Amino acid sequence: VIRQRFSVHSSLPRCARLLSTSSRCRTVMPAWVIDKYGSNEVLRFTKNASFPIINYPNEVIVKVFAAGLSPIDVAMRGGYGAATLSMKRDPLNIKQSGSEFPLVLGRDVSGVIMECGLDVKHFREGDEVWAAIPPWKQGSLAEFVLLSANEVSHKPKCLSHIEAAAIPYVATTAWSALVNTGGLRKDNCANKRILILGGSGGVGTFAVQMVKAWGAHVTVTCSQNAEQFLRGLGADHVVDYTAGPVEEPLSALEKFDLILDNVGGDTESWALKLLKPWSGAKYVTLVTPFMQNTDRLGVADGMMQSAATVASKALKHLMKGVHYRWGFFAPSGCALDEIRDMVDAKQIRPVVEETFSFSQVPQAFEKVEKGHARGKTVVQISKGGDDV
Repeated sequence: VIRQRFSVHSSLPRCARLLSTSSRCRTVMPAWVIDKYGSNEVLRFTKNASFPIINYPNEVIVKVFAAGLSPIDVAMRGGYGAATLSMKRDPLNIKQSGSEFPLVLGRDVSGVIMECGLDVKHFREGDEVWAAIPPWKQGSLAEFVLLSANEVSHKPKCLSHIEAAAIPYVATTAWSALVNTGGLRKDNCANKRILILGGSGGVGTFAVQMVKAWGAHVTVTCSQNAEQFLRGLGADHVVDYTAGPVEEPLSALEKFDLILDNVGGDTESWALKLLKPWSGAKYVTLVTPFMQNTDRLGVADGMMQSAATVASKALKHLMKGVHYRWGFFAPSGCALDEIRDMVDAKQIRPVVEETFSFSQVPQAFEKVEKGHARGKTVVQISKGGDDV
């Protein structure tokens, strides 16, 4: 009985849905893919990418209107995290090496639900949604994308799809670092002193707005030409890193309750001294060697190396009265629900630096690869909702 019910559900609605957009049941779709890791030349446009299929009852298929690009997309194009992500895609190591190809990149999506699995309760076909796509899944540089319902959230009503696609990945990354790892919440943030190192990129611009909306005092580092931009987002104090060693002006300020590091490098050699000792103050860095360790040493040895590194650093700094933590992206529809409410309340606005058409994906990658962003780069996959 169960088998028969599933068969009826999976065949009839799919054809009914597809008849509204096509004269036949779809098996392929247009997408930008890569067939190997490398530079921008590996990007390939195809009209024959595999159409996503719902395999689990909690999944949804989303028609993509806009896709946001992040530095992680450029890194993944070059093979960053390949060993770790392959393990996540194929935990039992059943498939042969290279089975992830052709791979679709793109971590941000804004679009419309086209089909729901049997267990999906909070969404229905036609709902406008946004999501941050985990790096181990096929991405949003395609006409359709498959997601778990718990990764998806209803899109803010006040945003267009292009604006909405600028937020999810950086928002869930910042949320994971500041809330899950840093322990910040809207009811404990008032008057806390927060330092954001590297404030003008996607994560930084979101983090500034979020903690400012929660009542924190926010200091950021950036280049001089980004100062007015960040003050416009709510930053209380801006330090220009191009004017000389940034640790000197920062050391002259009152110490901080939390530091979010988007820069990495030798930053942690001096940044932890800026925290209030013995007060629960935390340093959270998003620039970690975790993926490089697993790519270089293999998954098991790489994870052991990472665990040893973070444990030794945490213990060393705990002896000095501050907490050292690594932050990671974590997909979360629940986090996006709260972020949506902040967006609709005008507490957070999207920062779109440049928009590209679907045919200009290689140019969009070149833009992201140059760095020094003032917000996000977004690709418009299809226009409006006329073709839904």
